[in-house]
Amino acid sequence: MADAARWPLRRIINVSVAALGVFLLAAVIVGGLALRGLGDARATVVGRIDPALQQALRLESALVDQETGVRDYVLGADEDVLSRYTSGLREQDAAVAALRQLLADLPDVQDDLMRVVDRADEWRTEYAQPTMVAITTGRGVPSDATIAEGRGIFDPVRDALGNLERDLNAARMAATDDLENTATSVNGVLIGIAVAFAIVVAVLAIGLRFAAIRPVARLAEEVRTVSRGDYDHPVEQSGPREVRELGADVNVMRERILSDLSAVRVAHAELDERTKDLERSNAELEQFAYIASHDLQEPLRKVASFCQLLERRYKGKLDERADQYIAFAVDGAKRMQILINDLLAFSRVGRIVREPVEVSCDAVLEQALANLADAIERTGATVVSDDLPTVSAEVPLLTAVFQNLISNALKFRGEDPPKVSITVRRDDGFWEFAVADNGIGIDPEYAERIFVIFQRLHNKADYPGTGIGLAMCRKIVEYHGGAIWLDKNVESGSRFCFTLPVIGADRASDTAGDTASDTADDKDTDG
Repeated sequence: MADAARWPLRRIINVSVAALGVFLLAAVIVGGLALRGLGDARATVVGRIDPALQQALRLESALVDQETGVRDYVLGADEDVLSRYTSGLREQDAAVAALRQLLADLPDVQDDLMRVVDRADEWRTEYAQPTMVAITTGRGVPSDATIAEGRGIFDPVRDALGNLERDLNAARMAATDDLENTATSVNGVLIGIAVAFAIVVAVLAIGLRFAAIRPVARLAEEVRTVSRGDYDHPVEQSGPREVRELGADVNVMRERILSDLSAVRVAHAELDERTKDLERSNAELEQFAYIASHDLQEPLRKVASFCQLLERRYKGKLDERADQYIAFAVDGAKRMQILINDLLAFSRVGRIVREPVEVSCDAVLEQALANLADAIERTGATVVSDDLPTVSAEVPLLTAVFQNLISNALKFRGEDPPKVSITVRRDDGFWEFAVADNGIGIDPEYAERIFVIFQRLHNKADYPGTGIGLAMCRKIVEYHGGAIWLDKNVESGSRFCFTLPVIGADRASDTAGDTASDTADDKDTDG
């Protein structure tokens, strides 16, 4: 069984089918021989001995008719009664011919038949024919041809017939016994075939179970164990060659998955470590920016104040180059103050946590426009807006978003007076705001770069600024669970879009932040 279990599955099936075929062939042969013996025994009884008994009775009747015909002719000398003798003679010949054919393989009974024929011939020769000749010629009945004497001569014929019938009955009894024995043997053979067939089927079933079905079931259980996540569990290889090869393939796949999982776990561990390092670094950078910008305020104010004092006291008293140097120092100090203030504002986003409140965006926009009133008036800008919704946000931060986006539209204007349009629409659980202008526009290839801090697309002499404005807008919007991006499909001007969660919408702010980083096209400008 162990060797058979190592066979290929095809060989196991072929051997099982061949064994079953050999058994069926042997069963057919044995059953056929048994049935043939039964048929021969039945043919002996029904087809030969029973007809032989009938012919023996026919022969006896024919001989009795001959004897009766002769006796009646002796008594009456009537030739008409001789027809019974002649018909009996014909019947005798026919019966004897039939018996000789039926008793071809029964020599003892054939001997009995020949004695009957011999005794009948002797009776006809010694008594019947002489008596009929004497009566026919009118010479009377011979003295020794009396009826009693004729009956006595016919007695050996009766004895011979009795022996024939007795031997035939004995042969029939023997054939009947043989038929019954053969039928019993056939029944035994058929029962034996049925039992042997059941045993062969059971053996084949048990063999297939141990050699093929059980290894397949074991392999299936091993594979289910691996599929449940136990990739460290080795798949046992047993059974037919195909099953063992399949188990080996599953092991290779399991080991490959295990290797990939190990690599993924290592990568995840490294990623988690790097994420922690990045978060720690960002926190330290924000802390550093906050502290640096805060601590630089006082010395910078002193530098700016003394530069301005130098400018007021010595302007025109020194040469032109000295006045220029002082002007450069004053301008640098002012720009440094603006940069530090912007950097301080950027670092404060998310650090100083205030409780979000439900605020009307119309009110926030109104405050932003008030802060930009001088610039709007100076540039002749027009700002139009839809009815804006109420959102949950920190008012100063949201005001900074609108103010920075509108300030960019005023700063990067074209030849025509600036026109700023603010629209809003609902997109599932978010409000999507859009701030569009008719300015110089932004090349789509810079859609991501413009949202990086300190990134500038223009010379600061042409368009002043620190490069922090859009980076701050992005940080504020993502802090509130939204996203911001540059619409790259506008034909003229620029169009910034950002989203804020709808109040009560079942959306997690961190998930929205991840969505923002995946779907938004980034923008940066000189805030």
